[in-house]
Amino acid sequence: MGEPRGVAVRAAAIVLGAGACYCLWRLAAGRRRTAPRTARGPPSDNSPPVSTHTMDADALQKLIHLLQATDDPLIQEQALITLSNSAAFSVNQDIIRNLDGLSVIGGILSDCAPKVKEKALNALNNLSMNIKNQKEIQVYIMQVCRNVESAPLNSDLQLAGLRLLTNMSVTSDYHHKMINSIPHFLHLLSEGTERTQIQVLKVLVNLSANPAMTRHLLRAQMPSLLLLFDSYVNRDILVRALAFAANLKKNMDNGDGAMIQDQYREDSVFFTLCKDSTAFAQKLVSLLHHPDTEVKEQVVRILTQH
Repeated sequence: MGEPRGVAVRAAAIVLGAGACYCLWRLAAGRRRTAPRTARGPPSDNSPPVSTHTMDADALQKLIHLLQATDDPLIQEQALITLSNSAAFSVNQDIIRNLDGLSVIGGILSDCAPKVKEKALNALNNLSMNIKNQKEIQVYIMQVCRNVESAPLNSDLQLAGLRLLTNMSVTSDYHHKMINSIPHFLHLLSEGTERTQIQVLKVLVNLSANPAMTRHLLRAQMPSLLLLFDSYVNRDILVRALAFAANLKKNMDNGDGAMIQDQYREDSVFFTLCKDSTAFAQKLVSLLHHPDTEVKEQVVRILTQH
């Protein structure tokens, strides 16, 4: 199935031109040389580009055209990695947008191989540092949520989607597009590894800062939520779980919408944090003795809510 690799490479050369192909080859060679450092997982949110040189608009355009012209996953991955690294430079973020690169990369999210989708999400994540780019990327938020939900638990694809959603939820402009995925976010918080829990909590903390999202978050079900508020829990998880709870309590106390208790189930976030909160309060008191200052600050923030 599929064309032989040699034919695919020759086709890429025709589309890209020798200069851009060399960029791809140099990137692949560089990744092989640095494999021991990158073998543990996907690049971080702020991973530096492989090369210190920015690509010019002509080379970027050829890469974008390549993504449109090929369905070879190996070539797609290398092109997306190059675009992702190029997007670390703010000037390239604008160039890629002006070349319609965002729609080309976004189109890959719906029907490509998982590894290609992952690289596309990483590229969009870097490109989403730009406010103008966010306005175009936001049309793919629901597709990104679907990718997160359908991806294997704790997979690199799932984490790449969560990283992009974290950037896209920093402001409240696009929170409404994530409402239907809140139950799945809480499922990941309950079932995921620590790495997944930290990443999904970043999204949930952003959403909880928006009063308009309070009802949707409180209604969601997570019977095991209370388990996150123990002193033995990973500090990065604990701080974010406390910030999530503090945001929700603050929004409730500010009177942003009447909270009708009958509409919340006993396994909902509301019952854990607000209705039947004796166990939660006991956890908070215990955490006042936690050695981490930020943990204690978040606990005080919750306890001093009216």
